[in-house]
Amino acid sequence: MLNLERLRTLDAVARHGSVSGAAEGLHVTTSAVSQQLAKLEREIGQQLLAKNGRGVRLTDAGLLLAEHAARILSQVALAQADIEAQRGQVVGEVRIAAFPTAVRGLFPTAIRALRAAHPELRVHTAELEPDFGVREVLRGDSDLAVVLDWNNKRAPVPAGLERAHLLDDSADVALPADHPLAGRETVDLEDFADEEWVSWPAGEFCHDWLMFTLRGKGIEPRIAHVAGDHHTQLALVAAGLGICVAPRLGRPATMDGVAFVSVRQPVRRHIYATWRTDAGRRPSIRAVVDALRAAGAPVAGQDLSGRPGQS
Repeated sequence: MLNLERLRTLDAVARHGSVSGAAEGLHVTTSAVSQQLAKLEREIGQQLLAKNGRGVRLTDAGLLLAEHAARILSQVALAQADIEAQRGQVVGEVRIAAFPTAVRGLFPTAIRALRAAHPELRVHTAELEPDFGVREVLRGDSDLAVVLDWNNKRAPVPAGLERAHLLDDSADVALPADHPLAGRETVDLEDFADEEWVSWPAGEFCHDWLMFTLRGKGIEPRIAHVAGDHHTQLALVAAGLGICVAPRLGRPATMDGVAFVSVRQPVRRHIYATWRTDAGRRPSIRAVVDALRAAGAPVAGQDLSGRPGQS
């Protein structure tokens, strides 16, 4: 009889591509992973790993068994989801990943509500950029990820995942308070053709979106500063070092030295929850989605007269 936890370990090595990656994903030591694989090798009487330079690779037998392990674990997950759905109770453990502003803007309210409504549900969170969050869900290291795309640059849904819309998050242009356009009701992005920008790091989805959007309006962006955290971006703006796009979710209620001006042609992020298809029937997944959507409702309902952080 093949041991399910040893199959889970082999599956993790196949998904992560290394023993150390599997250990990190499973939250165990590399020694524990090696011990589980050694026991699995003894059970089946074949070698599963072979040395490959400084790392390891799966042997033909390892690849074959890993394919079966992935299918078996998917069926186990589906069975667990069906049992939870049949019971109709929100219990167990849910691991959630989200990008920083969603962690800041949604998680405190959502998780507090989940604790009050479902005391037997254990929620664990991690802060990850959308691409990494999707990867975690695909690998089974997270149960649900909060991800985003933009109204003019959409992101595909990978095979094997489902998603639900949580909210639309409008974004404004953040300007130094003494900027000549700081008193405007609305602006066009073309108004800032000669400005220096504070951007997200190169390679991140939001950085690529900013480049795509500005270039689409005939503006070659002048990126003066790069920061992954919106609070850091706004601090640079407050110091007069550039301007940035500032989504409303997770934004501070006040920000000295910064004015937020809406864009005439609205700029919005679409924010979603995504999970593996085989987990979709879990009541806990539905409960988390509902809690996240409720936490985002105040942001989704903001209009220009109530936008936060106006200096």
